[in-house]
Amino acid sequence: MIRVLIADDEALIRAGVRMVLETAGDIEVVAEVANGADAVERTRRHLVDVALLDIRMPVMDGLAAAERIAAAGRTRAIVLTTFGEQEYVARALRGGVTGFLLKDTPPDDLIRAVRGAAAGEAILSPRITRHVIETYVVDHRDPAGDARRRVATLTAREREVLALLGDGSSNADIARALMISEGTAKAHVSRILTGLGCANRVQAAILAHEAGLLRPA
Repeated sequence: MIRVLIADDEALIRAGVRMVLETAGDIEVVAEVANGADAVERTRRHLVDVALLDIRMPVMDGLAAAERIAAAGRTRAIVLTTFGEQEYVARALRGGVTGFLLKDTPPDDLIRAVRGAAAGEAILSPRITRHVIETYVVDHRDPAGDARRRVATLTAREREVLALLGDGSSNADIARALMISEGTAKAHVSRILTGLGCANRVQAAILAHEAGLLRPA
């Protein structure tokens, strides 16, 4: 069973997410909390596999909580956001957060996202991926030059895969786009993350943007 924590200051939202997840059969909601501080504490106490966190919560916001949870190493943290909150999400892109989902994510996609996160995949809602990356505030080094140098070490096929990662594509999406098997797509992604020194797909997506691999929206 995948052990999940839900953190949202609205009880109705928590109840709705719980109801969706518990239809899966292999997911158990082991804790519900209304603020980020309780999310951090209960995640440790209940040995949570995946934590779903709203951004705007009292005591500690969801981004701060997600970063602390991710730093502990055991639990995958997914931030739940609305489209207009992407500027808040951007600050966590390099903080080890596993992914970002919109609150209107369809139930089946939410279940797949939790399963994917538990398996170690970064989860990016395609609707928000490109905008979040393009509005991300980079530091004062030369991100484009550094990114191009790193991407130059990849094969042509790996660059194609990286560009699709930058658009928020899943392994299944990549397989369909490139007419390869999902297993081959997964292997490409794994080699890309290792070769570029990226901890997850989120960091690879940022690198794809910085290297100029993304096509115009």
